[in-house]
Amino acid sequence: MAKSELVVLTGMSGAGKTVAMRAFEDLNYFTTDNLPPEMLASYWSLLQEQEPTRSAAVVIDLRSEQFFADLAKVVQDMRDANDSSYKLSLIFLDATDEELVARYKETRRHHPLSGGHGTLDDIHNERELLSEVLYKADEVIETSSFGPRELRKYLIEHYGGTTAQDSLFRINVMSFGFKYGLPLDADLVFDVRFLQNPYYDVALRELTGLDEPVAEFVWRSEGAEQFYTKIADLVEWSLPRYQAEGKSSLTIAFGCTGGQHRSVAFTHRLVEQLKTTPWPVDEYHRDMQRRKDNGQSV
Repeated sequence: MAKSELVVLTGMSGAGKTVAMRAFEDLNYFTTDNLPPEMLASYWSLLQEQEPTRSAAVVIDLRSEQFFADLAKVVQDMRDANDSSYKLSLIFLDATDEELVARYKETRRHHPLSGGHGTLDDIHNERELLSEVLYKADEVIETSSFGPRELRKYLIEHYGGTTAQDSLFRINVMSFGFKYGLPLDADLVFDVRFLQNPYYDVALRELTGLDEPVAEFVWRSEGAEQFYTKIADLVEWSLPRYQAEGKSSLTIAFGCTGGQHRSVAFTHRLVEQLKTTPWPVDEYHRDMQRRKDNGQSV
């Protein structure tokens, strides 16, 4: 069984601690922002009493200025007392003075040490206050050349591994009926209403696209196989690009008139194909059981 881990995130204001905390949250770490250093040991002990135990990531920075001087000592005391039952990592996020000044200008935020002498002086004062903590750090991450997406990717790869990186990108494939409205959360929508409709076959009307007779009917329809092949090629080509862009999920939706036959068959087939990819795939049929016969084509 892997050891639980306590990650302490600290470093220069504006260097990316909030992005880092969200990355660890995506990795299922229990996350806490702006914890006073003197509470760190008791906080960790409390978490370790829970079942199952979870790893945690904590941001501690100069917003707790009156307590911050204790951080280096608290971390060292916890290291000395650690019986190897867990891993303690102190990560220091840094960036060049020029980059930090530029970020403050861009966000129009005040530095937490703002003393009326300008942002650059505040940054120099902060470096001096953080010098002992920097010396204790297990890893220093220089984020000057990182955007939020690159920093998140780096942390997930280094603390979750490539398997975790893949598992954080989920694919949702759904069917729906246009008569009930477009799904608001869909990223890609494909309309299959041009295909022959099984509804007009009385033997198929009460079945769904998950039933073999309906699936056979759909795939015998003119253009169905060719259309599916083009969609599947597009989806498989674009998935790694969506993941690289930083999306955490992608929702692909197939729509027919009522969401019972054609769209269901397409959704189910694509899900079965995507199960061979490294990403988790979910299948959802929004309107498949929503059979409201109003005399119109479904």
